[in-house]
Amino acid sequence: MEKKIIGRTDKADFPDLGFSNIDVKVDTGAYTSSIHCTNIREEGAVLVCTFFDPSHPHYDGRELSFDFYDITAVKSSNGEIQYRYEVQTKILIFEKKYTISLTLSSREDMRFPVLLGRKFLTKKFIVDTELTDVSYNQKSNELKDSIS
Repeated sequence: MEKKIIGRTDKADFPDLGFSNIDVKVDTGAYTSSIHCTNIREEGAVLVCTFFDPSHPHYDGRELSFDFYDITAVKSSNGEIQYRYEVQTKILIFEKKYTISLTLSSREDMRFPVLLGRKFLTKKFIVDTELTDVSYNQKSNELKDSIS
C-alpha cells in the first residue's frame, strides 16, 4: 500500500457519525486516536454520548449511540493511565474510507476535536509537519475542477 503524505493538521469526514470537515490533529506521540464528546454513559448494552461544543460548529448537540464498544487503557505523556470507551467507525480522508478506532473523551479544552494517533497512521501515512490540510485541500480542488 502506497503511503500518503499528511500534514500536522487536516479535516476529515466521519460518514457513519454524520460529521464532515472535522478538524483533526495528527499526533505521532499518541498511540490511540480520540474524538471529543461529553456525557458518555452506558444505557443497558448501548454506549451513548453527546457531540456538543460551541467552539466546534459541527458538534451541534446530537446524541449518538454505539452497540459495539470496548474499554481501553490510555497512557498519557506523563504516565497517567485513564480508562476510556473505544468505538470503531469510518473516517474518510484522501477520498478513501478507513476503519478507525476512537477513544471517547472530553477534549473541550483542546483546539482540535479529533486526534489521530499512530495506531491509525501506521502503514498508511507519512507525516510532514510543515504541511496542513493536505487531504482537505485536495478534496476542495477536485470539487472546484468538477464544477468548472
